[in-house]
Amino acid sequence: MIILPIFFFITAILYSSVGFGGGSTYLALMLIWDIPYYIFPIIALLCNIIVVSGNSINYIRTGSLSLKLLIPYLIGSIPFAFYGASLQISKNLFEIILFLILAIAGILLFFESKTLRNQDFEVSEIPKIFSVLIGSVIGFFSGLIGIGGGIFLSPILFLIKAGQPKQIATSASLFILINSIFGVAGQITKDIVFDKFLNFWPLFLAVLIGGQIGNFLNIKFLSNKILALITSLLVIFVAARMGFRILA
Repeated sequence: MIILPIFFFITAILYSSVGFGGGSTYLALMLIWDIPYYIFPIIALLCNIIVVSGNSINYIRTGSLSLKLLIPYLIGSIPFAFYGASLQISKNLFEIILFLILAIAGILLFFESKTLRNQDFEVSEIPKIFSVLIGSVIGFFSGLIGIGGGIFLSPILFLIKAGQPKQIATSASLFILINSIFGVAGQITKDIVFDKFLNFWPLFLAVLIGGQIGNFLNIKFLSNKILALITSLLVIFVAARMGFRILA
């Protein structure tokens, strides 16, 4: 298992550069590599936690955390992420849901890269019940297939102008981290063979290193607009690959 950790490494660099974990792409890669179906949701969620932990700490240190923005989405997402993760679905249904999520997320991320042209937009007041509802839907599907949900939350927050760019980036990273933790908790309630994790340690090491590099790139070199555009194209490519796999 040499090529798969390399792809995990590259994915971690790209996604951590925009504050994401990369869970959706890890899942798609493991499906392509035929990793045992019962174990890869937890692998993806743990990779998420490894990648976004550093981003979350760095974002908080910049003073960009807005609890007023984040908490309503977490109130909705946490119970539904746990519940969704506890459900067992067939592999075919899983692949279809993952394909749809990747396609939608890629489009949303593409629009986010366009929105980032304007860094000084006026923040809108979003009703709390609406925020909780958004969090609930994202949380459920995140837990169901094993992603953090940031690739949905971040573009949505930009589109509805729920906060300033740095506040949205911080909220998305923490949302992924907390959602992934509760997703793992939900996955644990299912019959999973945990000793299989030892066979996949190169994946965790790859995303640990890639995540640190991606975070450095975000801070030092590339603009958020360019990184968001690159990430959106990556997600769309993986969605297309998934689509061909389903139709084949």
